[in-house]
Parts: sequence; C-alpha cells; structure tokens
Amino acid sequence: MKILHTSDWHIGRSLYGTRRYEEFTKYLNWLNETIEKENISILLIAGDIFDTSAPGSRAQELYYKFLCKLTTSKCRHIIITAGNHDSPSFLEAPKELLKVINVRVSAAITDNISDEVLTLKDTAGNPEIIVCAVPYLRDKDIRTAESGESISDKNKKINEGIKNHYNKVFEYAEKVQSEIFKTHKNYLPIIAMGHLFAAGGKTTDGDGVRELYIGTLAHIDKSIFPESISYTALGHLHVPQVVASTPPIRYSGSPLPIGFGESEQKKLVIIVEFNTKDSNVKTPQATIKEIEVPRFQALKLIKGDFDKISKELDILKQKAISTWVEIQYTGKEIIGNLKEQIEIKTENSPIEVLRIQNKQIMDRTLTQTVPEESLEKLSEVDVFKRCLEAAEIPKEQYVILEELYAHTLKLITETDNSNK
Repeated sequence: MKILHTSDWHIGRSLYGTRRYEEFTKYLNWLNETIEKENISILLIAGDIFDTSAPGSRAQELYYKFLCKLTTSKCRHIIITAGNHDSPSFLEAPKELLKVINVRVSAAITDNISDEVLTLKDTAGNPEIIVCAVPYLRDKDIRTAESGESISDKNKKINEGIKNHYNKVFEYAEKVQSEIFKTHKNYLPIIAMGHLFAAGGKTTDGDGVRELYIGTLAHIDKSIFPESISYTALGHLHVPQVVASTPPIRYSGSPLPIGFGESEQKKLVIIVEFNTKDSNVKTPQATIKEIEVPRFQALKLIKGDFDKISKELDILKQKAISTWVEIQYTGKEIIGNLKEQIEIKTENSPIEVLRIQNKQIMDRTLTQTVPEESLEKLSEVDVFKRCLEAAEIPKEQYVILEELYAHTLKLITETDNSNK
C-alpha cells in the first residue's frame, strides 16, 4: 500500500499580477502521471488547495479535472482537508457527490468526532488504514468567547482547544484500531493529517505563509501527535521538512514556488509505504521516499548593485530559457531610471521582470523618518506601530492595541466569503 502526501497547491495564486495557470496545469498533470507510475493507492492533500476562499472558475476547473482523471487510475482513495486559505463551505459543497468517486473531504469540524476518522478499505473490502483527517482549526471552532476575557485568556484557550481536538480524534482512532484488531488480528497504521505551524518549522522570506494564530500560538508542539501515529502529513509550511523522524512528522511543502523567496528551493511530494499484512506491531513503520517536483517555470531572484544585476541578466539571456525575475537593487549609487535600464537590458529576450525593488530610493524615503529601516523589513504589525507613534498613542497602551490588531488580522484571513 503506497500513499502520496502533498499540500499547499494554492491554485489560482498569481505572482505580482502574473497568472500561473499553465504551471498549475503542468503540476497536476505531472502528479497524475506520478500517481500512475508509483502505483499510489491513497492520495492525501493536507490543505490550501486554493489560494483564496472564493477561487475563480479556471482554478475550479483545474481542481475538478484532476479529481476526475484520478477515477481511471489505481488510486483508490483521495483524502482532502481544508487549509487556512480554503473556504470550508466551498470545499464541502460537492462533498456527497465526490464520495461517489472515493474522494473524501474534511473541511470543517462537526459535532461528531468520528467524521474525521476514516477507515479506508482495500480492493477486497478489508480495512487497510485509518486516516485522521483534521482540517484547519479556526478560532471559532476551538474556543468560546467570554465577556471580559483578556488576550492572554484567548491565547490560552486557542492553544488548549487545538490540543484537545487532536487528542479526541486520536483517542477515537486508537479505539477503531483496537476494534479492527479483534476481528482481523492486524494492527492498521494510523495516519494523521493537519494544517498548522509545528514548533521549529522553517519558513522562507517571501513565501506567503500566513501566521495562523496570534503570537507564539502559531507554533504547536509536536507532542500533540502520539506515538500511535505511524505517519503525520502536515500542510501550511511551504518548505519541505521533517518535524520528527520517529514516528515521522513531515511537511511536503508547496509543489510550486509560491514566491521568489522559494525560487532556489527543491520541491517535493512524499511517498509513504506500509506492509500491513500480518502486522502485530501497534504502530506499523513507514518507508518514506521523496520525489522532486519538476520546475515548470524558471524563477530567479537577483540582488546586488547594477553591475551584478547586469551580469546575472546576461547569463540568463545566454541560457535562452523563459525566466521570471525579481530584482532587488542594493547598490550605493542612486539610480532614478533603474526600471528603464533593465527594460533595455532584457529587450527581445525570454526574461520577464515581474518586480523591481530600488532599495536606495525606498530606503532614502524611509530614513527621512526612521533611520536605517527599509520597507521590505516592515510587517503589517510594524506599520501599525508606526501609526500608533504618528498618532501619539501612550506607550502603555501599545501591548493591548497590538494584540487586538493581530487578532483582527487573523479574523480577516479566516473569513469565509464563498457563500456571500
């Protein structure tokens, strides 16, 4: 039995206004071919299928075409969980119809914890694996707001709510595993799926990863996954990485570079294999294989002075490969017509410059108010602090106002606009 773990497709995402549907199409075609070639039985997609809660018609078309193609493959089961970018109501709308083609969707928690614990069967109709399909847990799902509670109280409740929900799911899965063992004398592997920020996880500048919870609550300790879980398939972080090796907890990462910060990053899908026949081991061990995803569109981030930028562009021109470029000019000389010079340099070439950052001009503007600070380094919260300073808000009010602002940002990113 072979399982393929992927996540964070972000179908519909553009790069500085440039559409990427050709890349998404090529990736999904490649994935379909890989599933056939590797004889995959189960496909796990751990959240952020789409980039927005209201994906466009073309993004939807790519998604449903991919699922339809898989119906003619050897892949028996497809499990999809929602991420923080996804709309629960949108993903769940065709839920019953998708069941007919063995696609199971877990987009939001329900009153019945068993809805997130799926027992998948082999071709003979015998149970072969248990999947804990936990969707992204939204604030409103895991805590009850109370009048007069502090930000600290809210944070504690969120943290406890996440742990409690996962504990309930895993306890139920272990119960299912024990019941099946009584009948079949075979311990089934338990697979966990989640969309969260595990403590110690790595991100990349410009990768588009949103903070899931306020402050340090974005970092959920790996101890919430018990040793009874044979493999944990996580989504949210775009860098492929191992959180724990025994039992394995892994991020597959995004299959496409979401931003230029990921332009040099190797992209992967993860194949997990179990030999479940005559297993008396309560936690069957997984054999793990990484498959590198091809690069469907060349991206290049160029930083430096004009001489370095010019040389890098010349090298790209000689390669004669279609390349999207982001340029960050960091030279000491102030060049007012940088854009025009780069346009001349790349004329009649397969190079398409999507963004130019003239840091000298930007920094010169910023240092009129804040010395040694660049716009690139300012987060949304940093900008909010500048507003507090400009409005001469008393310093003692900063902490509570910053926490409320961070909480408001989180609520905005979690709003489901698909049914409005």
